[in-house]
Formats: sequence, C-alpha cells, structure tokens
Amino acid sequence: ALAAYSYQLSSAPRTPQQELAIQNKQLEVLRADIKRGEAIRQLTPSIQKDCDRFERSLLPINTGYSSVSAELDSIAKKAGAQIENRDFKQKEIPNRGVEEVDMDVTLNGEYTNVVKFLNGLQRSQNLYAVDGLALASSESPSQGPNGVIRVSIHMKTYFRVA
Repeated sequence: ALAAYSYQLSSAPRTPQQELAIQNKQLEVLRADIKRGEAIRQLTPSIQKDCDRFERSLLPINTGYSSVSAELDSIAKKAGAQIENRDFKQKEIPNRGVEEVDMDVTLNGEYTNVVKFLNGLQRSQNLYAVDGLALASSESPSQGPNGVIRVSIHMKTYFRVA
C-alpha cells in the first residue's frame, strides 16, 4: 500500500508553476557548477606555478642524503638530543620527478629535548612529514641517566630527481 501511494505521489501531475520552479533550481545548480569550473580553470596556472616552485625547493637527490643527515644532526644538537640511529629507504614516485625517502630515526634525550627536536623539524626549510613516534626500548634499564627517553621517529621527505 505504501509503495502504491508513493508511486501515485511521484506520478501525480505537477502544475506548470511547480515544474518551472523545479527546472529553475536545476538551472541554478548547473550555473553554479559552470561558475566553479571557470574559477578552477582560472586558478590552475597559479596552482601549477606553486607546485613547480615547491618541487624546485626540494633537495636534489645527489646531495639530499648528506644534507638531510647534517640537518638532522644540527637540529638534534640544538635540541640537546642525540641521534642514535638513522635509516633511509628510497621509493620512486613514477612520472613526478620526485623520490620519496622514508626515514627511521632513533633519538635519545629528555622529553623536552625530543619536543624541541620535533619543533626544529617543523621549522626547517626542508620538508619533513612525521608519520609516527614510538617509545623505543632500552637495551638495559640501567643505561643512561634518569629522565632520558629513547624515541623512534618515522618520517619522510622528498628529493628532486635531476
């Protein structure tokens, strides 16, 4: 019964005013879509320039590893922390002229030193995306002074392919 009633309502004839109102609403939606498309078309060149500028700001792959290692050491030193271990894994991004580099860094320091290190990464001119932090296990509980923690940081950066 409900289906029959719903069918009756949907197939009921509309007045010309109702039909005109429905078509006007559809026309407004289509005009808004066209306006948005034109705005996107006008913004595309400036977005492309921004993307090109960003890609040029990336470190070149031939000097990237040494530059990143030196910068991480410098940030750690300023933060009062010590990098114990670092591991790089390179992944090619097809058709982009960019290589993604996953980095795992093990950092030793007090909590405030770790926070300062992360703040230094954030303020760097280079791009570092921190994917995760984990409290790393110590080799022995008596190792190091009280308050020193060991943090494993997983992050990534990108290098420009020459």
